[in-house]
Amino acid sequence: MRAPRLFVAQLLCSLSVAGLAQAPVVSVPSVDLIRYSGKWFEIASFPMFFQRNCVADTTAEYALAPDGGVTVHNRCRTNSGFDDATGKATVVEGFGNSRLKVSFFWPFKADYWILGLDPEYQWAVVGNPNRKYLWVLSRSAQLTPALLQAALASASAQGFDLSRLRYTAQAAAGVP
Repeated sequence: MRAPRLFVAQLLCSLSVAGLAQAPVVSVPSVDLIRYSGKWFEIASFPMFFQRNCVADTTAEYALAPDGGVTVHNRCRTNSGFDDATGKATVVEGFGNSRLKVSFFWPFKADYWILGLDPEYQWAVVGNPNRKYLWVLSRSAQLTPALLQAALASASAQGFDLSRLRYTAQAAAGVP
């Protein structure tokens, strides 16, 4: 009789450990791409490789393209001036415009999921499903502490390790 009890105990333990695994990352239910268009300031990020030379003043600007896609223009200050990159994003069908595929050079595309979004579009949290990249964006060069906390809470709730965040200096915010 002990063997079956031991088996049941091991099974329950395994199920409990499996339950501790992180839930999948999800995007917000819907995004109004017209409201999302425009300039966003990077507040913090888990930077991608292409951002390795960025030292401050990182922005992203989105515009609707005539073909239904979204143009993306990223810019940052480097030690020698500015770096720019222009790409194109396409909407992933079935996710209310909250999941995009972005390409800065063909044929490579990356996941761009809007994971958190202020109801007034004051901030957005963008990442990818494997939690490797994350961006906290704002319509202004800095966020109030309450808005920043709301944005960070949306990332934390998705299982992102916020200790990895690198905060971005924005000269427009009075930060050199």
